[in-house]
Amino acid sequence: MRITKDRVRARLWQILEERAPASGDRLPPERELKNLVGCSRETLRTALATLEAEGEIWRHVGQGTFRGRIPLGRPVKDTLLLEATTPADLMDARRLLEPQVAAAAAARRVKDDITLLRKRVAEGREARDRAGCERADDAFHQSIAHVTRNPLLIALLRHFSSARCRAVWQREWDRTYRRVGVEEFTRVHGDHHEQVVDAIAAGDGTAAHHTMAHHLEAVSIDMGVLSPMPSR
Repeated sequence: MRITKDRVRARLWQILEERAPASGDRLPPERELKNLVGCSRETLRTALATLEAEGEIWRHVGQGTFRGRIPLGRPVKDTLLLEATTPADLMDARRLLEPQVAAAAAARRVKDDITLLRKRVAEGREARDRAGCERADDAFHQSIAHVTRNPLLIALLRHFSSARCRAVWQREWDRTYRRVGVEEFTRVHGDHHEQVVDAIAAGDGTAAHHTMAHHLEAVSIDMGVLSPMPSR
């Protein structure tokens, strides 16, 4: 029985959610996708072309098909660096940079920024699966960079986002998510995110730096890439 276009699209969306949950994540190669969807390569390519035209995916010859819109101005060779980035490397870089970004956001925020950030917190609390949590968390952290209105900081956080889409990060994130549990995961992350937004809204750069540092330290510990500080 021939598979319909609607069925091909529905199955592709399911694969996107399972295999490429966040912007920048790479889809399986066409030969594998064809078997997963259960259609011909010609039908698959037509469906992929439609998704690409809608900005849901982008493709690069020799590298593959990726979730989301094509990053503007990013050298293709950067993907090699991203592939070599470990979860420990990424969290180390995030712990060094993102508290400073939060402090800058506190100094430059306007009313509309806080409305957006509180929306991002709500989206994280409403997430009900791993992919949803990942997307909401990534959107929250990138939104803070946008509040700084510094294009370089925005680009760096987008680069971190791309690293989060690599398979090695997703495996660690999945293990952490399963170990901690969805309710605890969304509650704790939501509380941390809300504390960061409260500090930014108050224009308190020191508090924004502290709450973001605390949040990322907790994430690093949960992921097993940082040992808890010994109690005194």
